[in-house]
Amino acid sequence: MSDLLYSEEEEALRSAVRDLLADHCDAPGVIARTESDAPHDLAAWKALTDGMGLAGLLVPEERGGQGATHREVAVVLEELGRAVAPVPYLTSAVVATEALLEAGDEALLTELAAGRRIGALAVALNVAAGGAYKVVRHEGGCLHGELTGVADAAVADVLLVPADDGGLYAVDAADATVTPQVSFDLTRPLATVTLDGAPGRLLGDAEPAVRRALRSGAGLLASEQLGLADWVLTETVRYLKERKQFNRPVGGFQALKHRLAQLWLEVVSLRAAARNAADALTTGTDADVAVAVAQAYAAPVAVHAAEEALQLHAGIGMTWEHPIHLYLKRAKSDSIAYGTAGVHREALAELVDLQAP
Repeated sequence: MSDLLYSEEEEALRSAVRDLLADHCDAPGVIARTESDAPHDLAAWKALTDGMGLAGLLVPEERGGQGATHREVAVVLEELGRAVAPVPYLTSAVVATEALLEAGDEALLTELAAGRRIGALAVALNVAAGGAYKVVRHEGGCLHGELTGVADAAVADVLLVPADDGGLYAVDAADATVTPQVSFDLTRPLATVTLDGAPGRLLGDAEPAVRRALRSGAGLLASEQLGLADWVLTETVRYLKERKQFNRPVGGFQALKHRLAQLWLEVVSLRAAARNAADALTTGTDADVAVAVAQAYAAPVAVHAAEEALQLHAGIGMTWEHPIHLYLKRAKSDSIAYGTAGVHREALAELVDLQAP
């Protein structure tokens, strides 16, 4: 049995990432960014990739990466979740990178690992591993079609596009038309990708690459949801200790103590599920089961935590100036990303031979 506790190196990584995000992704800055035409924080992305080499964690050293594991990536995602950081880390450094590790394109992998280019898998954000995804038409080396709901496509340099011939193609973003969609989560915007005869370079078979990419995306998304839930719980406890009513701290009221205690139990359980998923992806042992368990549990907890935070912050929680709304929107968006909790429960039932009633 692997040790799911954080190692000293992982805690040091967490501290470094948290310090960096404190400088780059403070709440007023993220809120201001969501109201602009450029929601992505490319300065923070550059600091994470150029400064710390975090885009290449999953890539072996001989292929230009850091040669780390999913466990370290999970720690980074916890911190990005705590800050609802508007950077394409999950989409480029995890999902697109995993697709390339499967398809085996060395040059592009090295560029993504170094953070020189940003990649996006052109599959809708709500598709689960093993689920049906939309493909485009491949004709004479060119691609034709439209793909919707692609996360972080607006900031990608290269798109990894599945086609109807079963291949996965690399398309330069400059050769595609990327149109922003109205996104519920403004910190991870979606876009429509339109290909009108765009040249594509064959990388490999789409199906195994997409499956691997989406499985890792789902498993490591649980760590982002953990970071998000942990932040809103911590902030709510802090607020209720300071906020006074009837001349006593609101946090002293028994009914609120019970709600916070319940939330704490849920967040601690989520930590166990998320760590287990990251460890299983690292070792390859029962990874499908671990990912399904983590995602079946993570979405309801993250949403519940954000909803409780909004209510318990009372009037200020309802304002645009307070960051709670960013966390609730991210939690709701994450709850359908890479498959809903229901989809993962169904997958889990099949994996462990549990018959539906």
